[in-house]
Amino acid sequence: MWAVLMGAGLWFTLGSGCWQIFHIGDIFRETLGTLFQKEQKKSPKTVTPFQAMSTALASTVGTGNIAGVATAIVAGGPGAVFWMWVSALLGMGTKYAEVFLAVKHRQKAPGGGWMGGPMMVMEAIGWRVPAVVFAALCMTAALGVGNLTQVNTLADAVYTVFRAPRFITGAVTAVLAALVVLGGIRSIAAAAEKLVPLMSVLYILLSAAVLWVCRDGILPALQSIVTGAFNPRAALGGAAGYTVWRALRFGVSRGVFSNEAGLGSAPIAHAAADTDSAARQGMWGALEVFIDTIVLCTLTALVILSAGVFSPGGAADGAALTVAAFEHALGPFGAGAVAVCTALFAFATIPGWCFYGEQCCRYLFCRETAGRLTQKIAPALYRAAFILMLLPGAVLRLDVVWRFADVMNAAMAIPNLAAILWMSPQVFAGLREFSLAKRAC
Repeated sequence: MWAVLMGAGLWFTLGSGCWQIFHIGDIFRETLGTLFQKEQKKSPKTVTPFQAMSTALASTVGTGNIAGVATAIVAGGPGAVFWMWVSALLGMGTKYAEVFLAVKHRQKAPGGGWMGGPMMVMEAIGWRVPAVVFAALCMTAALGVGNLTQVNTLADAVYTVFRAPRFITGAVTAVLAALVVLGGIRSIAAAAEKLVPLMSVLYILLSAAVLWVCRDGILPALQSIVTGAFNPRAALGGAAGYTVWRALRFGVSRGVFSNEAGLGSAPIAHAAADTDSAARQGMWGALEVFIDTIVLCTLTALVILSAGVFSPGGAADGAALTVAAFEHALGPFGAGAVAVCTALFAFATIPGWCFYGEQCCRYLFCRETAGRLTQKIAPALYRAAFILMLLPGAVLRLDVVWRFADVMNAAMAIPNLAAILWMSPQVFAGLREFSLAKRAC
């Protein structure tokens, strides 16, 4: 599956003339740059483009940035980090494409606002059955990717540092999540708009402190990343060697888990944005991948490798390995601080994924042909199931949770990638039109 994702990213990258690489400045100008130019529009049923990106970013900046990077390094060696970078650069093109198409083909929701995502894109080309399949898969994936993995890593980090019982952590998380998700997309977006910048800046500052303490290990860490990515010889040590194949496989899979490029989930949030430009909103999607993987995942990888806590075949994995790196450099304060960051990252992801699953539920059961009772009950039941699943998720084994997440990622990506590749001429044409219009201004 990772080969298909890389291939799709390469297609959109080459088809756009490597736009996300050679015109990275345009991405920042058309996204973050617009925040200070004019006041964004507001509507009682929609969210601003920045809030849409924050909601999607909150759903991606989660355990993949802390536990996912650690598991990639443990499973594939330091070289996996290099392939995470590659997957991110290619994923920026894929994420732009899926967000562009989601906004372009969104529809007015029955209760107001917008409903969009891969299911609407598939409907636009007459793929009704794949649309239903994707919606059903996304509903299920939200319970695994956006629910079980997040609370499992949260509970693991809190237990590692504070010895708090995992089930209690799950119960508290469920209560707090319920308070956010019951308010709908406006409540979720408002929380994400405040939480994402806060937790990102906090994590960057903590990582910078670790890298300053372990600055002598930064260059060897970078060397191990490049060497591990291209050296086909298995490295001796631990129970197994690490090869280029394993580095590529786990680097790409964990990179995709982190930034979700190609899965089709984030476009559901972007489609709710109050915007008149599908191309500009697509750039918010590309920025989302850059922040998530190129910035935050790289910091985690350098922290782990520079601190010297990683060893092939070591016992630590997931969030515990990242906690060990921060504790090695900053002492008990570092362990506590990264546990707080892990909790914030994981919790921020949960409401956004609940929104994804609920929107797919509405697509399946709350269309105009459905009765009013069904339109009210189906989303409520889904929210209840989503919140209750947080309890067992906190106590499940880490490897079981991650395997389930990988399976669901692949299942969602297949119909989504087929649709956006089929519609790629629209993506390339839209980008050209936007670029020409900007030059004419």
